[in-house]
Amino acid sequence: MNKEIERKFLVKDDSWKNLGEAVHYKQGYLSNDPERTVRVRIAGEKGFLTVKGKSTNDGLTRLEWEKELSVEEISPLFSLCLPGIIEKNRTKIQIGSHTFEVDEFFGQNDGLILAEVELRSESESFEIPDWLGEEVTGDKRYYNSYLAQHPFSTW
Repeated sequence: MNKEIERKFLVKDDSWKNLGEAVHYKQGYLSNDPERTVRVRIAGEKGFLTVKGKSTNDGLTRLEWEKELSVEEISPLFSLCLPGIIEKNRTKIQIGSHTFEVDEFFGQNDGLILAEVELRSESESFEIPDWLGEEVTGDKRYYNSYLAQHPFSTW
């Protein structure tokens, strides 16, 4: 099982929009227990089943296991998901040696734009693009599993 180390930020403007191609994502949760989340996802033409462990107190690190499946295999699992399906476009943007994933949310999370960067260690430095805003790493309100149950529009 891999460790996921990432930092998460709000995005403060639209200057990132022409820096990569957007891919549509649809995802739901079979479990959103704080000790473990189980997610089903369709990203473009691919399906994924993902299990994530509990985050460290600072929100930087957690265990993650992911298996790619076909869209045909993953689609029926959406009927088993908890209420609250997430829909978003994800744009991957290369900045220096790191890839930022910018998520522009739709539906009840419309207006929320987040960027994540995965790191090899918790202390790894990275170039910060001008369009990054406030860091929200560790703020559980910005976890997709939380947004599925408590949409941004209701805050």
